[in-house]
Amino acid sequence: MAGSVVVGLDGTGNSVPAVRWGAAEAAARGIPLHLLHSWVSQPLNVPLAHEAADRKRYASEVLGKAEAMALELYPGISVRTEQVSEQAVDALVARSGQAGLMILGSRGHGSIAGFLLGSVSLHVLGHAECPVVTVREEETAAYKRPEIVVGVQDPGTHGEAVLGFAFAAADAHHARVRAVRAWEPPATVEFVPTAPTSDGQESAVGEEKVLADALAPWREKFPDVEVVEQVERGRIAPVLLQACSQAGLLVVGRRIHRVPMLLGPVVFAVLHHAGCPVAVVPRS
Repeated sequence: MAGSVVVGLDGTGNSVPAVRWGAAEAAARGIPLHLLHSWVSQPLNVPLAHEAADRKRYASEVLGKAEAMALELYPGISVRTEQVSEQAVDALVARSGQAGLMILGSRGHGSIAGFLLGSVSLHVLGHAECPVVTVREEETAAYKRPEIVVGVQDPGTHGEAVLGFAFAAADAHHARVRAVRAWEPPATVEFVPTAPTSDGQESAVGEEKVLADALAPWREKFPDVEVVEQVERGRIAPVLLQACSQAGLLVVGRRIHRVPMLLGPVVFAVLHHAGCPVAVVPRS
Protein backbone atom coordinates (compact mmCIF):
# COMPACT_ATOMS: atom_id res chain seq x y z
CA MET A 1 0.00 0.00 0.00
CA ALA A 2 1.54 3.31 -1.09
CA GLY A 3 1.44 6.48 0.97
CA SER A 4 0.85 6.68 4.70
CA VAL A 5 -1.91 6.01 7.20
CA VAL A 6 -3.55 9.37 7.92
CA VAL A 7 -5.45 9.76 11.18
CA GLY A 8 -7.69 12.78 11.66
CA LEU A 9 -7.69 13.96 15.28
CA ASP A 10 -10.38 16.19 16.77
CA GLY A 11 -9.02 16.25 20.30
CA THR A 12 -11.90 14.29 21.84
CA GLY A 13 -12.17 10.70 23.04
CA ASN A 14 -13.01 9.67 19.48
CA SER A 15 -9.35 10.12 18.59
CA VAL A 16 -8.03 7.43 20.93
CA PRO A 17 -9.33 4.35 19.04
CA ALA A 18 -8.52 6.04 15.72
CA VAL A 19 -4.88 6.50 16.76
CA ARG A 20 -4.75 2.92 18.01
CA TRP A 21 -6.10 1.67 14.70
CA GLY A 22 -3.81 3.89 12.66
CA ALA A 23 -0.74 2.75 14.54
CA ALA A 24 -1.70 -0.90 14.08
CA GLU A 25 -2.18 -0.39 10.35
CA ALA A 26 1.14 1.44 9.99
CA ALA A 27 2.98 -1.31 11.85
CA ALA A 28 1.32 -4.18 9.97
CA ARG A 29 1.77 -2.62 6.53
CA GLY A 30 5.19 -1.09 7.11
CA ILE A 31 4.17 2.46 6.15
CA PRO A 32 4.35 5.77 8.06
CA LEU A 33 1.66 7.08 10.40
CA HIS A 34 0.51 10.66 9.73
CA LEU A 35 -1.39 12.36 12.57
CA LEU A 36 -3.32 15.48 11.53
CA HIS A 37 -5.19 18.09 13.58
CA SER A 38 -6.87 21.28 12.41
CA TRP A 39 -6.61 24.03 15.01
CA VAL A 40 -9.43 25.97 13.32
CA SER A 41 -11.83 23.00 13.53
CA GLN A 42 -11.55 22.17 17.22
CA PRO A 43 -14.64 20.92 19.09
CA LEU A 44 -16.97 23.54 20.51
CA ASN A 45 -16.59 22.13 24.01
CA VAL A 46 -12.84 22.73 24.13
CA PRO A 47 -12.43 25.13 27.10
CA LEU A 48 -10.10 27.56 25.39
CA ALA A 49 -10.16 31.17 24.36
CA HIS A 50 -10.44 31.94 20.67
CA GLU A 51 -6.90 33.25 20.31
CA ALA A 52 -4.89 31.46 17.66
CA ALA A 53 -1.97 30.91 20.04
CA ASP A 54 -4.15 29.01 22.50
CA ARG A 55 -5.64 26.88 19.77
CA LYS A 56 -2.22 26.05 18.33
CA ARG A 57 -0.97 25.14 21.79
CA TYR A 58 -3.95 22.85 22.26
CA ALA A 59 -3.28 21.27 18.84
CA SER A 60 0.33 20.58 19.84
CA GLU A 61 -0.85 18.85 23.00
CA VAL A 62 -3.35 16.71 21.09
CA LEU A 63 -0.75 15.66 18.54
CA GLY A 64 1.91 15.05 21.18
CA LYS A 65 -0.31 12.74 23.19
CA ALA A 66 -1.38 10.86 20.08
CA GLU A 67 2.22 10.41 18.92
CA ALA A 68 3.28 9.15 22.35
CA MET A 69 0.40 6.66 22.37
CA ALA A 70 1.23 5.34 18.91
CA LEU A 71 4.93 4.91 19.71
CA GLU A 72 4.16 3.21 23.00
CA LEU A 73 1.99 0.67 21.19
CA TYR A 74 4.32 0.19 18.22
CA PRO A 75 7.80 1.58 18.97
CA GLY A 76 9.23 0.88 15.54
CA ILE A 77 6.80 2.85 13.40
CA SER A 78 7.50 6.18 11.70
CA VAL A 79 5.20 8.95 12.97
CA ARG A 80 4.65 12.39 11.50
CA THR A 81 2.46 15.04 13.13
CA GLU A 82 0.87 18.00 11.39
CA GLN A 83 -1.37 20.82 12.57
CA VAL A 84 -3.08 22.81 9.85
CA SER A 85 -4.84 26.15 9.61
CA GLU A 86 -7.40 24.94 7.09
CA GLN A 87 -10.72 23.31 7.89
CA ALA A 88 -10.42 19.65 8.87
CA VAL A 89 -12.61 18.50 5.97
CA ASP A 90 -10.51 20.29 3.37
CA ALA A 91 -7.22 19.14 4.87
CA LEU A 92 -8.24 15.48 5.09
CA VAL A 93 -9.73 15.32 1.60
CA ALA A 94 -6.63 17.00 0.14
CA ARG A 95 -4.27 14.54 1.83
CA SER A 96 -6.34 11.53 0.82
CA GLY A 97 -4.86 11.83 -2.66
CA GLN A 98 -1.44 10.75 -1.42
CA ALA A 99 -2.54 8.56 1.51
CA GLY A 100 -2.81 4.81 1.42
CA LEU A 101 -5.49 4.75 4.09
CA MET A 102 -7.35 7.18 6.34
CA ILE A 103 -8.74 6.55 9.84
CA LEU A 104 -11.50 8.62 11.44
CA GLY A 105 -13.08 8.32 14.86
CA SER A 106 -16.84 8.43 15.40
CA ARG A 107 -19.02 9.06 18.40
CA GLY A 108 -20.04 5.44 18.75
CA HIS A 109 -23.51 3.99 19.21
CA GLY A 110 -26.08 6.44 20.47
CA SER A 111 -29.72 6.27 21.42
CA ILE A 112 -30.83 7.99 18.22
CA ALA A 113 -30.10 5.76 15.22
CA GLY A 114 -28.78 7.56 12.18
CA PHE A 115 -26.82 10.31 13.98
CA LEU A 116 -23.59 8.55 14.85
CA LEU A 117 -21.22 10.19 12.37
CA GLY A 118 -20.42 13.89 12.32
CA SER A 119 -20.54 16.08 9.24
CA VAL A 120 -16.74 16.05 8.88
CA SER A 121 -16.60 12.25 8.71
CA LEU A 122 -19.50 11.99 6.27
CA HIS A 123 -17.99 14.61 3.96
CA VAL A 124 -14.57 12.98 4.00
CA LEU A 125 -16.09 9.54 3.39
CA GLY A 126 -17.88 10.88 0.34
CA HIS A 127 -14.89 12.71 -1.18
CA ALA A 128 -11.72 10.87 -0.11
CA GLU A 129 -9.59 9.33 -2.84
CA CYS A 130 -8.28 6.57 -0.57
CA PRO A 131 -10.06 3.97 1.62
CA VAL A 132 -11.42 5.43 4.86
CA VAL A 133 -11.99 3.44 8.05
CA THR A 134 -14.39 4.74 10.70
CA VAL A 135 -13.69 3.51 14.23
CA ARG A 136 -16.19 3.96 17.03
CA GLU A 137 -15.13 5.33 20.39
CA GLU A 138 -15.91 2.06 22.19
CA GLU A 139 -13.32 0.10 20.17
CA THR A 140 -10.60 -0.92 22.61
CA ALA A 141 -8.22 -2.71 20.23
CA ALA A 142 -7.52 -2.84 16.52
CA TYR A 143 -8.74 -6.01 14.77
CA LYS A 144 -9.89 -7.52 18.06
CA ARG A 145 -11.81 -10.14 16.04
CA PRO A 146 -9.77 -11.97 13.36
CA GLU A 147 -12.32 -11.81 10.55
CA ILE A 148 -12.82 -9.22 7.81
CA VAL A 149 -16.21 -9.18 6.11
CA VAL A 150 -16.34 -7.78 2.58
CA GLY A 151 -19.44 -7.14 0.50
CA VAL A 152 -19.17 -8.48 -3.05
CA GLN A 153 -22.00 -6.91 -5.02
CA ASP A 154 -20.04 -5.64 -8.03
CA PRO A 155 -17.82 -8.43 -9.37
CA GLY A 156 -15.24 -7.76 -12.05
CA THR A 157 -13.29 -4.54 -12.41
CA HIS A 158 -15.83 -2.51 -10.39
CA GLY A 159 -15.17 -4.60 -7.30
CA GLU A 160 -11.40 -5.00 -7.58
CA ALA A 161 -10.53 -2.12 -5.26
CA VAL A 162 -12.87 -3.42 -2.56
CA LEU A 163 -11.63 -7.01 -2.69
CA GLY A 164 -8.03 -5.86 -3.02
CA PHE A 165 -8.31 -3.82 0.17
CA ALA A 166 -10.00 -6.64 2.09
CA PHE A 167 -7.46 -9.27 1.11
CA ALA A 168 -4.47 -6.98 1.73
CA ALA A 169 -5.81 -6.10 5.18
CA ALA A 170 -6.41 -9.77 5.99
CA ASP A 171 -2.91 -10.67 4.83
CA ALA A 172 -1.32 -7.88 6.89
CA HIS A 173 -3.27 -8.71 10.05
CA HIS A 174 -3.42 -12.52 9.71
CA ALA A 175 -7.20 -12.43 9.53
CA ARG A 176 -9.82 -14.45 7.67
CA VAL A 177 -11.90 -12.99 4.84
CA ARG A 178 -15.63 -13.61 4.80
CA ALA A 179 -16.87 -12.65 1.32
CA VAL A 180 -20.60 -11.97 1.38
CA ARG A 181 -22.94 -11.67 -1.58
CA ALA A 182 -26.63 -10.88 -1.14
CA TRP A 183 -29.22 -11.53 -3.80
CA GLU A 184 -32.93 -11.03 -4.27
CA PRO A 185 -35.12 -12.85 -6.79
CA PRO A 186 -36.74 -10.67 -9.45
CA ALA A 187 -40.13 -9.35 -8.48
CA THR A 188 -43.00 -11.26 -10.06
CA VAL A 189 -46.76 -11.05 -9.85
CA GLU A 190 -48.70 -14.31 -9.77
CA PHE A 191 -52.48 -14.30 -9.84
CA VAL A 192 -52.88 -18.07 -9.86
CA PRO A 193 -51.06 -20.35 -7.40
CA THR A 194 -48.50 -22.49 -9.15
CA ALA A 195 -46.43 -25.48 -8.22
CA PRO A 196 -43.06 -24.75 -6.60
CA THR A 197 -40.21 -24.30 -9.05
CA SER A 198 -36.46 -24.67 -8.80
CA ASP A 199 -35.82 -21.09 -9.90
CA GLY A 200 -34.73 -20.03 -6.43
CA GLN A 201 -32.27 -22.88 -6.09
CA GLU A 202 -30.86 -22.26 -9.56
CA SER A 203 -30.48 -18.56 -8.78
CA ALA A 204 -28.59 -19.35 -5.59
CA VAL A 205 -26.22 -21.66 -7.46
CA GLY A 206 -25.64 -18.95 -10.04
CA GLU A 207 -24.89 -16.38 -7.34
CA GLU A 208 -22.44 -18.77 -5.71
CA LYS A 209 -20.58 -19.09 -9.01
CA VAL A 210 -20.48 -15.31 -9.44
CA LEU A 211 -18.91 -14.99 -5.99
CA ALA A 212 -16.44 -17.82 -6.55
CA ASP A 213 -15.31 -16.36 -9.87
CA ALA A 214 -14.82 -12.91 -8.31
CA LEU A 215 -12.68 -14.37 -5.52
CA ALA A 216 -10.56 -16.70 -7.66
CA PRO A 217 -7.80 -14.20 -8.61
CA TRP A 218 -7.55 -12.92 -5.04
CA ARG A 219 -7.27 -16.42 -3.62
CA GLU A 220 -4.38 -16.96 -6.03
CA LYS A 221 -2.71 -13.65 -5.14
CA PHE A 222 -3.10 -14.22 -1.37
CA PRO A 223 -2.83 -18.00 -0.93
CA ASP A 224 -2.25 -17.77 2.83
CA VAL A 225 -5.51 -15.91 3.50
CA GLU A 226 -8.37 -18.12 4.65
CA VAL A 227 -11.60 -17.35 2.77
CA VAL A 228 -15.22 -18.10 3.67
CA GLU A 229 -17.78 -17.65 0.89
CA GLN A 230 -21.29 -16.67 1.97
CA VAL A 231 -24.28 -16.18 -0.33
CA GLU A 232 -27.50 -15.04 1.30
CA ARG A 233 -30.93 -14.28 -0.04
CA GLY A 234 -32.07 -10.87 1.12
CA ARG A 235 -31.39 -7.16 0.95
CA ILE A 236 -27.76 -6.13 0.94
CA ALA A 237 -27.58 -3.97 4.08
CA PRO A 238 -29.30 -6.40 6.50
CA VAL A 239 -27.26 -9.31 5.17
CA LEU A 240 -23.98 -7.42 5.66
CA LEU A 241 -24.94 -6.20 9.11
CA GLN A 242 -25.75 -9.72 10.21
CA ALA A 243 -22.55 -11.12 8.69
CA CYS A 244 -20.30 -8.60 10.43
CA SER A 245 -21.80 -9.00 13.91
CA GLN A 246 -18.69 -10.91 15.03
CA ALA A 247 -16.17 -9.34 12.65
CA GLY A 248 -13.21 -7.06 13.25
CA LEU A 249 -13.85 -5.00 10.12
CA LEU A 250 -16.50 -4.59 7.43
CA VAL A 251 -15.35 -3.50 3.95
CA VAL A 252 -17.76 -1.94 1.45
CA GLY A 253 -17.34 0.07 -1.73
CA ARG A 254 -18.76 3.41 -2.80
CA ARG A 255 -19.19 4.81 -6.26
CA ILE A 256 -17.01 7.76 -7.21
CA HIS A 257 -18.89 10.92 -8.25
CA ARG A 258 -22.19 9.52 -7.04
CA VAL A 259 -24.96 12.14 -7.13
CA PRO A 260 -27.00 13.48 -5.47
CA MET A 261 -26.01 11.30 -2.47
CA LEU A 262 -22.25 10.87 -2.10
CA LEU A 263 -22.81 7.74 -0.02
CA GLY A 264 -25.37 5.22 -1.20
CA PRO A 265 -28.07 3.80 1.11
CA VAL A 266 -26.16 0.58 1.79
CA VAL A 267 -22.97 2.40 2.77
CA PHE A 268 -24.93 4.85 4.88
CA ALA A 269 -26.76 2.02 6.66
CA VAL A 270 -23.67 0.01 7.56
CA LEU A 271 -21.76 3.11 8.68
CA HIS A 272 -24.45 3.91 11.19
CA HIS A 273 -25.43 0.44 12.35
CA ALA A 274 -22.46 -1.95 11.99
CA GLY A 275 -21.11 -3.24 15.28
CA CYS A 276 -17.52 -3.10 14.04
CA PRO A 277 -15.28 -0.57 12.24
CA VAL A 278 -16.22 0.02 8.60
CA ALA A 279 -13.85 0.60 5.68
CA VAL A 280 -15.33 2.52 2.73
CA VAL A 281 -13.33 2.00 -0.46
CA PRO A 282 -13.85 4.26 -3.49
CA ARG A 283 -14.42 2.33 -6.71
CA SER A 284 -15.11 3.21 -10.31
